[in-house]
Amino acid sequence: MTQCLHAPLRLSKHKNQSLHYSGSDSNITYTKPLIRDHRYLPPVTPKFLQFRVLILISPTMWRCITALTTVFVTLVLVKGTRFEIKTGTTKCITDDIQSNSLSVGKYTIINPHQDYPLPDSHRINLRITSPHGSNCHYADKRESGTFAFTAYEDGDYMACFWVAKHNPSATLTIEFDWRSGLAAKDWSKVAKRGQLEMMEVDLKKLSDTIAIIHDEMYYLREREESMQILIRSTNAKMATFSFFSLLVCLVVVSIQLWHLKTFFEKKKVI
Repeated sequence: MTQCLHAPLRLSKHKNQSLHYSGSDSNITYTKPLIRDHRYLPPVTPKFLQFRVLILISPTMWRCITALTTVFVTLVLVKGTRFEIKTGTTKCITDDIQSNSLSVGKYTIINPHQDYPLPDSHRINLRITSPHGSNCHYADKRESGTFAFTAYEDGDYMACFWVAKHNPSATLTIEFDWRSGLAAKDWSKVAKRGQLEMMEVDLKKLSDTIAIIHDEMYYLREREESMQILIRSTNAKMATFSFFSLLVCLVVVSIQLWHLKTFFEKKKVI
């Protein structure tokens, strides 16, 4: 959302008794002779001053903006990840995927010496697991590869790479591209297969984006309800714990008073 706010207005009076209006975001300058009683207002407001509106956004609109921003960042800023891993070590990457969403990816070992092939020891293993530990993909001793699966549950899916230990040790550079949801679709193939024009492809993208936003809003609502249930349960447990803590303190204080009273009575102090 674009905020229609501009730089603060600067008023300057010069020796020729003219009032100048200038803004840092515009090159427009309005000049009008100044009346002696200093109560002159220009009859026409410059265009860049007509939209100084402060927009009040409700919490519901904020949630919509957050969902739209999340989808936009997911669609626009999807790029491959490049990282290094040493032999004998493991490195894991997680991605939050919704259920019934397509997830695709590809990985390859970057060869620092293009003229020579990679040695046989430069191979990686990959395992992708669901939030509850089920295997979604497994690859053993690969130089490169691809994977695709459909998520059947919500949560963080984990992709773990590891390299077998050998001497001498080495560091491998891996390029990993992991896409989920709408970003996992190949729109060039869709356009080629259906003989669609670019406008139709854009409309289909917008339709799928709206569907994802709709599902995301319901998902956030379910998360909010589950968090409210958790908060109410925690408050009830804290109230019960506080009550029993107070009860224990009262019992301990009563026992201490009874013990002191008995002790002083035996000593004939009271």
